[in-house]
Amino acid sequence: MLKLYHCENARSFRPLWAMEEMGLTCELTMLPFPPRVRDKSFLQINPLGTIPAFFDGEMLMTESAAICQYLASRYGPTDLDVPASDPAYGPYLNWLHFGEATLTFPQTLVLRYGRFEPPERRLPQVVEDYGQWFLARLRAIDGLVAGSDYLCAGRFTVADISVGYALMLAHMTGLSGRFPPAVTAYWERLAQRPGYVKALERQRHAAAEQGISSGPLSAPGG
Repeated sequence: MLKLYHCENARSFRPLWAMEEMGLTCELTMLPFPPRVRDKSFLQINPLGTIPAFFDGEMLMTESAAICQYLASRYGPTDLDVPASDPAYGPYLNWLHFGEATLTFPQTLVLRYGRFEPPERRLPQVVEDYGQWFLARLRAIDGLVAGSDYLCAGRFTVADISVGYALMLAHMTGLSGRFPPAVTAYWERLAQRPGYVKALERQRHAAAEQGISSGPLSAPGG
């Protein structure tokens, strides 16, 4: 039994998206964001209080990009995976981790000091500096996606899910309006995928069913 603890549009969206792409069934438990503050019982499941918490039976994982890699390799064969024997394996791993370590990290500071902290603790200079930091790192994918639909192996993989989530987050933080044209087109391709749309619908339905209201990571207008 696969089980995912998830907050609307949080990093846990990555494994949810991967499972929808793969047609995997999971038990989805929605939590208010941030759960370590708003649902203290979650600390008994993940003492860090972070999202995601993913279980395959008794086995727990908490890193969203690693969970995507696990799902693709453990529950394949699937085109979302790139095996170690493939020449694209190195780039695949690089982009898989680039999405989290390089593109998502700076946005956590944009969100914290632009939206999550009380007004007296917000720091506009931090928001601007780390927003620019994020946008500058998009140069790494800009030229690549200008000439290819996806990042590696000539197909959509969980590396695209990892980077795609960072672009989704940028849409919510308002940074997507400053994307280079090729990155905008890449993001639009990803957002049109049935797996992405199904993951949005799945979290929306589960939140309504479980009585979890939209939180601070809601998309603009949503």
